[in-house]
Amino acid sequence: MTGERGAQNAVEFEERAALMLTLRQGGVRDLSVLRAMEATPREAFAPYRFRDLANRNLSLPIGCGQTMSRPVELARRLEALKTGRGHRVLEIGAGSGYGAAALAQLAREVVSLERFETLAIEASRRLAVHGAANANAIHADGLDPPAGLGRFDRIIVQASVGAAPAALIQLLAPGGVMLFARKAHAMAGARAKERLIKLDLSEDGELRETDLGPCRLGSAIPGLAQAL
Repeated sequence: MTGERGAQNAVEFEERAALMLTLRQGGVRDLSVLRAMEATPREAFAPYRFRDLANRNLSLPIGCGQTMSRPVELARRLEALKTGRGHRVLEIGAGSGYGAAALAQLAREVVSLERFETLAIEASRRLAVHGAANANAIHADGLDPPAGLGRFDRIIVQASVGAAPAALIQLLAPGGVMLFARKAHAMAGARAKERLIKLDLSEDGELRETDLGPCRLGSAIPGLAQAL
């Protein structure tokens, strides 16, 4: 049994090393983001039946019709967010908890909102098992966040929205950054593509948007899920 476990650990180590190489080949250069991804085992947040695929650059279903983003896509978003150790981060869309766990390696505190109660409960459990004491998943509508959350230095919306939600802008601290996706205009008959948008809030309250290029994120759904 010990030998089998050792062999499994060796396989997971090799697969994780291969994933880190994939991130670098995918253009991720920020060492703090690479270290955060390396310190966050994706297999610990993937559904058990997909654990053997966790360290591949694939999106994976996690239930409730949701998916885990491809690791390269998540790492690129974290790189664009430029999170520092003193920052409070608000994540919209906890999913499996994998993104929050990676963010917890970069930030002082992470609050992650999830509209599906089932996913919020599982994400909280996984974060606790992983030891991410500075990250918490809450069952809440991320597009209409609960009162009392305070201000955040960084906000990341793990979904596509039409425009930066006003309710989230109000939670952004001066000098803060929000990251979200927006559907771009498409030619007739073609599927609309998502663009990653960075929103900077200056110290004097001025908002500035920067288009960071194409991305893959599903559409945000307002409200709490009624059944899951």
